[in-house]
Amino acid sequence: MRNSGLGSWPHRRARMAPKREALTYDGVSTSYEEVAVRTTRLAWRLRELGVRHGDRVAYLGPNHPSFAETLFATHQLGAIFVPLNFRLTPAEINYQLADCGAHVLVHAPSHVVEHPRAVSLATYEDWLLGGSDEPLDEPVGIDDAALILYTSGTTGRPKGAILSHANLLWNTFNLMIGVDIASDEVALITAPLFHVAALTQTLLPTFIKGGHSVIASHWDVTECVSLIENHGVTWMFGVSTMYADLASSSLWQTADLSSLRVLLCGGAAVPDAVIHTYQDRGLVFCQGYGLTETAPGATFLEASDSVRRAGSAGPCVFFGDLRLADTGEIEVQGPNVTPGYWNDPVATRAAFTEDGWFRTGDLGRLDDGHLYVLDRLKDMYISGGENVYPAEVENAITSHPDVAEVAVVGVPDQRWGEVGRAFVRPRDGAVVDAAGLREFLLPRLAKYKIPVHVEVVSELPRTGSGKVLKPALRRLPL
Repeated sequence: MRNSGLGSWPHRRARMAPKREALTYDGVSTSYEEVAVRTTRLAWRLRELGVRHGDRVAYLGPNHPSFAETLFATHQLGAIFVPLNFRLTPAEINYQLADCGAHVLVHAPSHVVEHPRAVSLATYEDWLLGGSDEPLDEPVGIDDAALILYTSGTTGRPKGAILSHANLLWNTFNLMIGVDIASDEVALITAPLFHVAALTQTLLPTFIKGGHSVIASHWDVTECVSLIENHGVTWMFGVSTMYADLASSSLWQTADLSSLRVLLCGGAAVPDAVIHTYQDRGLVFCQGYGLTETAPGATFLEASDSVRRAGSAGPCVFFGDLRLADTGEIEVQGPNVTPGYWNDPVATRAAFTEDGWFRTGDLGRLDDGHLYVLDRLKDMYISGGENVYPAEVENAITSHPDVAEVAVVGVPDQRWGEVGRAFVRPRDGAVVDAAGLREFLLPRLAKYKIPVHVEVVSELPRTGSGKVLKPALRRLPL
């Protein structure tokens, strides 16, 4: 094949295991042979709409098999796939469509955006039938751009991080080295596929091995448990909040989770209490660290170290390197690292050191080669001349038995310069008292680290990838 990129994967896998289940959604399964046929038909239909090598094809909607089909079809043509965050406002989506210059938009009927070449999933199946089954073999190089993934936009306008086919392939290799993925793997995909980890840490590694991906449109604890039990799910990826929700639900004690071999977690530092809750049940809980710009795996904690090194994000991935700057900022280098940002040479230059290492903006420490993520560089605040890392404070607060989740930010203070403000979400049916929480923290944290302000909330504002929007919390009046 002249296509060295992801667009060739359905055909390569179909010739090895054509009848094996590839994707399941809403009780309907699709074999690898069927995925290969459907993506070829879709590639021809996109070609009829004028899509050529280097053009951008955007996708907008909740998790669905058509997401994977559109990705592979786009890559058959050597075009660039742009998954959009369906939780954004129309204005935000329109900005990203304009910024990337999307030639075609494939979208769920629940998300209607004005675009001259829009394909709705409401008519997708009938439209797909008109595509040719004739094989396509466009020349696609391994270093060609494959994805534009917009950063979560926690500060200013989001930037479009470019990931090449090589970035995605090396990340897949790194993940497969860290996790012994088998061809009979059953992956549960409930995190949004527009988020880099759900796509590249779960779907793509499972697909290349010929495993079975069970896709859910959204995260729901009850559905998650049902899918694990009914399909014998062996592994899944989630963010800390998802795992905390499952562990605090009424189903936790009775759910049959015996098929689960490994749980991957990333997106933010994971509280020790959440990790130990799963380990106490005999489940292997492995944390990793990375960013959209690193495709995303930069470090990974393997199963053999998951108990002894609980709380660590693990050592650097096999094909990659990591170092700490004098400031403590984590810097990454390797074949999985983005070549830069779409149409933004200024941001690209600012993201790299003079000797070519990617600046993550995160603070960390290394212990015997294992990374412990302290916080975002911009989230650290200084109280009375002392550095305070919110992640450390959050970790202590979530060890309280009545706390499900917390976010801590620094806010101005006339005496100390800055002090902590904690937004606490209690467990279902629990009550959290601010004074009692501070008393709980006294033996666990230095006094200057204990938040002065404690507020109990029912939910926390989030980005599409599940991260807490701390800028939004900082803007709230005291």
